[in-house]
Amino acid sequence: MKIVLAILTFIVPFVSSAQRITYTEPDQSDGKRTNFDIIGKINGHYLVFKNNRSEDAISIYDDDMKLLNRVELSFMPSSYINIDFINYPDFCYMIYEYQKKNIVHCAAVKLDGEGKKMNEPFDLDTTQVSFAASNKIYTVIASEDKQYIMAFKINNRNPRNYIFTSFLFDNQLGLVDRHRINLTADERNVLFTNFLLDNEGNFVFGKFLKSGGSDYVTDVSLITKGPKSDTFAIRNIGADERVLDEIKIKVDNNNKRYLLTGFYYKQKKGNIEGLYTFVWDKATDNKFKETLTVFNDELRNLAKSSQSNMKMAFNDYFIKNIIIKKDGGYLLVSECDFTTSRGVPFNRWDYMYGYNSLSPLDYYSPYYNPYNPYNRYGSPYNANRYNSENILVLSFDKDGNLEWSNIVPKNQYDDETDNLISHHMMNTGGELHFLYNQYERRMLLLSDQSIAPDGKLTRYPTFRNLDKGYDFMPRFGKQVSARQIVIPCFYRSYLCFAKIDF
Repeated sequence: MKIVLAILTFIVPFVSSAQRITYTEPDQSDGKRTNFDIIGKINGHYLVFKNNRSEDAISIYDDDMKLLNRVELSFMPSSYINIDFINYPDFCYMIYEYQKKNIVHCAAVKLDGEGKKMNEPFDLDTTQVSFAASNKIYTVIASEDKQYIMAFKINNRNPRNYIFTSFLFDNQLGLVDRHRINLTADERNVLFTNFLLDNEGNFVFGKFLKSGGSDYVTDVSLITKGPKSDTFAIRNIGADERVLDEIKIKVDNNNKRYLLTGFYYKQKKGNIEGLYTFVWDKATDNKFKETLTVFNDELRNLAKSSQSNMKMAFNDYFIKNIIIKKDGGYLLVSECDFTTSRGVPFNRWDYMYGYNSLSPLDYYSPYYNPYNPYNRYGSPYNANRYNSENILVLSFDKDGNLEWSNIVPKNQYDDETDNLISHHMMNTGGELHFLYNQYERRMLLLSDQSIAPDGKLTRYPTFRNLDKGYDFMPRFGKQVSARQIVIPCFYRSYLCFAKIDF
């Protein structure tokens, strides 16, 4: 008995500290209308940007999530269009866009771990416009190692000629390259994939058409631009006779490859049959691999939602993450999302392309503004129910062969808002953790299921330290270190933040 007690004395402290949740104190200044962005962990402090109407500030928290300071950003213009943060271990860049008279400014400032300026704000670029810009003009991206940063804008006044102006910077925001390049389009219904920057400073994205005005992808091209190049290199992928769906691109920096992937159909107005993947090798400047993964009945039976049958099992799935392995293999994570409504129904293309916005007359913004995540409020005219169900995880080897597949089962819904549903994926190296809200005994609790490198699924016990009254918004969380994540939550009507240590 003494031996058993000794063992338990050793084990219990370890288990209780395996998942530790620490909350910020409710602040009357922060409510449901507060816009926020979790910047990250800088010099041991946790920084969160907050906007309340005309007030812009950065809240600085210590390791116990106690508020150390709330630094007002007095240098910010009274109104602005967009903000992006790129953080490093000991500082971050805040790149913001605002309009003054008929000039749109893309400006930058360097901030330390106390939220204080390390230099005076300066312009990266300006654009003259003839309208009041409400949508952002500039898009900011960074390489995986954050050694390169790019800001770019796309002029689409002529729908058959997109004019890209790109600015490549090093990690000190020193200008490396500036180019203005035309990209001609034979059709009017051109769309772009996500935009990426690899660790060598290459600008990477995909271009495709929506065939005949439909919602299906054709004529896929991979487009790249080198750091010093003044032209685009365009490679037609084609994808044979496949009818493709949403296209995602991922950079494999270790193996110097680009991966393009998307679900495919056998025919238009059909059901999703499987996954199409195309890998381009930078070294040979040629196709490395092209694979087609067909979803079998066993996987369909596991993946189907409450609103679908086996044939339609994947019709509501969306690609959420692609994780590259060191050897060139990869993991693909997708989730089942759909809405039911008594008003105008959403479909999968509303989710995929509904956030692309055109600024009046001139400039095209490829992304919805990510800085304002809490942006959906119920309409008095439509009763929307947002649903988020199973998560599909597929593991592929370096040759594109399917190694294993698994489903993280869940069933979530909410009315008028989708802020509390979906999930956040946390990569701790040995496991992928999927954090999401789930009702248990009529209480909404934060749950955790993980997948190991061999595909084994583990359901962890309910988080310790889950205080009653906190509603988590996992999908807006941010992993701030190897084993830490910060998740926004509401306590009554106050916006708070919870740090979880694994």
